[in-house]
Order: sequence, then C-alpha cells, then structure tokens
Amino acid sequence: MNKLIISVALTGSGTSKEAAPSVPYTADEIARDVVAVAKAGAAIVHIHVREDNGWPTMSTEKFTGAFEAVKAAVKEAGVDVVVNLTTSGSPAIEPNDLRMAHLKKLRPEMCSFDAGTMNWNNGGVFVNTPDFLEELSKCVVEEDIKPEIEIFDGGMIGNALYYIKKHNIPEPCHFQFVLGVGGGLDGTVRNLSFLKEMLPEGYTWSVTGIGKTHLPMVLAGLAMGADGLRVGLEDNIYMSKGVPATNVQLVERAVAIAKLAGREIATAQDAREILNIKRQSLK
Repeated sequence: MNKLIISVALTGSGTSKEAAPSVPYTADEIARDVVAVAKAGAAIVHIHVREDNGWPTMSTEKFTGAFEAVKAAVKEAGVDVVVNLTTSGSPAIEPNDLRMAHLKKLRPEMCSFDAGTMNWNNGGVFVNTPDFLEELSKCVVEEDIKPEIEIFDGGMIGNALYYIKKHNIPEPCHFQFVLGVGGGLDGTVRNLSFLKEMLPEGYTWSVTGIGKTHLPMVLAGLAMGADGLRVGLEDNIYMSKGVPATNVQLVERAVAIAKLAGREIATAQDAREILNIKRQSLK
C-alpha cells in the first residue's frame, strides 16, 4: 500500500484563540507551527492567514509575510514541507483577483480549489462562482500549481471534473473530501464511500471530518485506503470531548493510528512524487 500523506490545516478562517489558544494567527506563529508539524510527520501544510486580531483576510501582503516566514523557518530547522495556500475568501469583500493574487506572486506548490457554492453551516453562503472557478482553473495551469480540489458535497465532483476537462488541469488530480460541515455531506462511512467511488481511476484523495466527525473520518480513511488524511485546528479543536488540541498533537495522533494500520508516513518529497508535483516552492 502507498505511503500516507498527512496534511495539516493549521489555522482556517474561523477558529479563534478563545476557542483554541494555540491556533496560529501571525506569520511567526504560523511558521513555528509549520516546523513543529513537519517534525511530527506532516508532509503538507494548508495555510490561511489572519489579521493580527485574528480576523480572516486574503491580503497578499499577509500571505507573503507568512510564506516568507515559513520559508526561513523550515530552512533554519532543516525540515521539508509542501505549502498549500488557500483561495477561500469572502466574495462580499474580496473580488476574484484578490483570492488569486498571492498564487501568482508566490507560486506555492499547492492551493485549495473549492469546487462549488454551498450554504455554510446554516449561517452563511460559501461562494465559489463559475467565473471564479474559471479564473482559478486557468491560474493553476498557468502557474503550475497543484490544486487540492476540496469537496463538501457530491455535486461538487461533477463541477470539478468539468473544469479539469475544460482547462486541461493536469491529471490525475487530487481531491480533499471535507465532511461534516453543516450544509454539506455528513461525516459518515457511507458518504465517504459514495464520494470515493465517484472519482476517476488513478485520482488521489484525502479526507477530513469537521468537529466530532474528525476522528471517525481518520479511521474510515485509513480503512478505505486513503492517499492522505487531513488534520488540524481548522477542522477540529479537541483531542477528546472538552480536551483542547494543538496542531502537533493532532498530527502525532494521526501518525500513530496510521502506523497501527500498517501505513508508512509520507515525507514531503514522497508527497510530491505521489501527487506529481515537480517543483519546490520553498527552495
């Protein structure tokens, strides 16, 4: 069986220090967490950025600061990691070009590609319009960035396959199933199996569960032969009910469970080979 890629969603756009005191906000905090999770076994880090007060932002300046801090920190620590920068944003505030400006400037190895619009947790709308997905598809091809195609609901797979074919996004592609968000598919084995069976032959996939579905989806992903597992404070802030987690603890637990399941943990370079990433953005 192939090596298992552990990715870490370090920050997200909603997790607060009030809820999770260790969640990183600043560039230096993000960089320190990147080094720590890389040492713990993570191959990929998925990065959102915040204003210093914790407010989510798509500021190119903030992404640049975080990216450069990570680059310096991993070099000093002698570790390697694949950087995956988010393209999620608030369309009411941030136009399409701002959601991609950091990609064109920094050219990370990976970026998120949220494959559709959905009602988010019964409290708002997560908007990824056709025109945004058209522009993002062109961007990942032109800038040679591996898209991590995030799937929250079944119909998003059809959306993604449409843009992959239309814009010749290099295949096989990599899908990240994000289950357990209100408004999307629940984090169940049945739903994960349903999504997995929809993927074209040869595509790679990873899974995460939000909140209480986090650990069940780790276990289900391992049982179903996932190429990757995603953990981190963006998705889950507890080790168990009422027990706060850190990003490092979540990685260490995933690594330990994976080893019990007989899976070897992928290095960053292994992840590049599995996902067909041919360049390193932190070099």
